Amino acid sequence: MRTTIAGVVAAVALLLAATAGAAPTIVLASPGPTPFASCTADAAGVQQQAGSVLYPGSEIEPRSARFGSTVVAEYQQDRWNDGGARGLVASVSHDNGLTWRRVVVPGVSACAGGDYLRASDPWVSFGPNGDLYAISLSFFGTSNLNHNAILVSKSTDGGDTWGAPTTVTADDTNGLDKESITADPNDFSYVYAAWDRIVTPGGSTHSSDQGILHSRSFKSQTFFSRTTNGGQSWEKPKQIFVDASFSGSIGSIVRVLGDGHTLLDGLLTYGNAAWKGGQCGSISVLRSPDRGVTWSKKPTIIAPYSCTYSGAHNPDSGALIRSGGLLDLAVDGAKAYAVWEDALPTAPTRGQILFAQSTDGGVSWSSPIVISHTLAFADVDAFIPTIAVNAGHAVGVSYYDFRNNVAGGIASTDHWLVTCSASCASAASWSADTRVTPASFDMSAAPDAGGQFLGDYMGMTTNGATFEPFFIQSGTPPVADGPTDAFFATAP
Repeated sequence: MRTTIAGVVAAVALLLAATAGAAPTIVLASPGPTPFASCTADAAGVQQQAGSVLYPGSEIEPRSARFGSTVVAEYQQDRWNDGGARGLVASVSHDNGLTWRRVVVPGVSACAGGDYLRASDPWVSFGPNGDLYAISLSFFGTSNLNHNAILVSKSTDGGDTWGAPTTVTADDTNGLDKESITADPNDFSYVYAAWDRIVTPGGSTHSSDQGILHSRSFKSQTFFSRTTNGGQSWEKPKQIFVDASFSGSIGSIVRVLGDGHTLLDGLLTYGNAAWKGGQCGSISVLRSPDRGVTWSKKPTIIAPYSCTYSGAHNPDSGALIRSGGLLDLAVDGAKAYAVWEDALPTAPTRGQILFAQSTDGGVSWSSPIVISHTLAFADVDAFIPTIAVNAGHAVGVSYYDFRNNVAGGIASTDHWLVTCSASCASAASWSADTRVTPASFDMSAAPDAGGQFLGDYMGMTTNGATFEPFFIQSGTPPVADGPTDAFFATAP
């Protein structure tokens, strides 16, 4: 039966009325037990006898990507307390996140058929033709414990199957760290990878970052590589930023501006390179005008760190929450948006989510503003921000905080979403919080890896106007298998 125009208008009006203000939905995105339960290839028992602590069934630190109706997130599976996990797993949905299956990314760790005992720092990105790229920091070579590598895997069927990983770089420093991968949204031939490498006179280790920072000398060098042929080969890595000893950078995220050739690399610079006005670190960006062929020699400082904030803390026990302190970066045409976690002079030890924007391709940046809503709650930290831009050019930022905690109960933790549609450099333009988690979860149940740990970052995709946080929760309920699980939410 033909529907009249009036009928269509009425139906649309009813739909809008039904969905306006609708609460987010949340789905378990890591169903079932760990796929590494029967693995013996990494000699986990020997590693435990040497003092490492394993958290079987834990899912940690996801990053997500969307192409059409397919959503894929990659995360660490079975985290170790002193660095990395037994492997990396991709959760795959082909129905907009309604149902999920898990796929082990092959070759990045011994439990996945590779040559390294552990894998870490997962990241995924879709190209405009649907090719999916994943990147891994793989370390503790089976024949040389100092051997580590940055590996890139590719899937041409939306994450259901993966080819063997390609080694972008490898060395015996055991100092590679915090890589990310970005497929060019305009040209499927180009994909960009960036990471840092920490070097010290005596080598480096994944288990003691503080040991590195207090060594006789260290540098953390920023490296970049790209493929121009859809991953068939990768260019020789080049160092795009380093300063004097006792300085460096970490957490590179490459983004492609709307002109198609300008790249931004958002990163945290610290130490001697970041001593601007007596500050110990800065949120910064590097710029490339030519798809990564050349880069600015000095970073543009978005904002200095307070140097008074040591990270979020469990409100019940006082235990440190390992929350990364890294920035997240999103772009929309010539606009760029950065979020990070830091404290204010008025509350120098409490974590807040800060935001700054650029309207000129990352050349200049607005003054930072607070967009989390925890200042009204006593001693509540906000931490681990994630940013995305939807089809309507609205900006969404998700984060965790403890505002619902009650002393004497669990360490009640929630995930939140705030949005802005225009004039985002003004705090008044940001929405009230949308609560993503239907009930609080217990942060105390999270694995301990330099602090109670859900990840140094989370994921978030968009579908039209909808924001889709992909994040980790700990404790039971709602977690079914192990200390943590991954969840996918849709926030209309």
